[in-house]
Amino acid sequence: MSSDILKKSWPYVAIILAHIIWGLNFLVAKLTLAEFPPMTLAFLRFFLATLLLVPFLLAEKKIKIEKVDLPKLICVGILMASLNIAFFYMGLSRTTVIDASVLTMVIPIISVLGGWVILREKVYSANLIGIILGLGGTIAVIGIPLLFLGVQISASMMLGNFLIILASVSWVSGAILSKTICKKYSTLIITTAIFLTGAVTFLIPALLEYLQNPGWISQVTYLGIFGLVFITIGASICSYFLFEWGLARVGVIKADLFQYIEPAVAVTLGVLILNEQLRFSFIIGGLLIAIGVYWSTLLKKDHKHHRAHRV
Repeated sequence: MSSDILKKSWPYVAIILAHIIWGLNFLVAKLTLAEFPPMTLAFLRFFLATLLLVPFLLAEKKIKIEKVDLPKLICVGILMASLNIAFFYMGLSRTTVIDASVLTMVIPIISVLGGWVILREKVYSANLIGIILGLGGTIAVIGIPLLFLGVQISASMMLGNFLIILASVSWVSGAILSKTICKKYSTLIITTAIFLTGAVTFLIPALLEYLQNPGWISQVTYLGIFGLVFITIGASICSYFLFEWGLARVGVIKADLFQYIEPAVAVTLGVLILNEQLRFSFIIGGLLIAIGVYWSTLLKKDHKHHRAHRV
């Protein structure tokens, strides 16, 4: 009996661990960006992750990609890796961990909105209410209402929050574009293609950063190296396999119940380690986003807003 319970529990443990790793990634990425130039960190992450995925890719029985699908795969990679991570790293270096983690929660809302507008997917009244609540919460977290109240807010921080939103929009755009090829190729093939595209597109920006400041390498500490390893192996590889393994055994609906672990972990660490402050507008906005995510995806059982390809 106990053996059966353990077997049923392991998939949930895997999903929870994946979300904890993704939650930790906000803090680790923030600290690592203090030692690595953003485009260089992105290049190293995708280059190393691609190398690590190659053995698994070679084990695939069928890895042939049709030429007609190559442009679409590249576009998906540019949206989900290049633009997504460029916006995310530039935004995270300007804003707080707690703001960034909560703002990325709007991905399911943007996904439902994009599916409705672009793919003409069916949307219920409850979904529209959720979209409105989520967007209202996003505006609150960004800090726009504070400007009308005369409260001083850092322009750099507000820009960072906008960049985080752009990262989410890029991610969802790539996810929508990948919908057709997801039926033809495995998740591993698509993820490897995304990582490879990211490595190629970030190569030149990384070289330019080195030419502008070649001395940054000598300033990297063991903490920075650990951050790079964690981002590459933990957030990109381990969490991916943990989530996919758990997802295949419990399904999308149950897996999505654990998505709020990420912001909970990130917010807790941001407050305890980085001494970040919880603004009242952040608390209200975060609650609105959480409620909005629930309502916007309600009754849409086929809506896969999990992070199977999350980079």
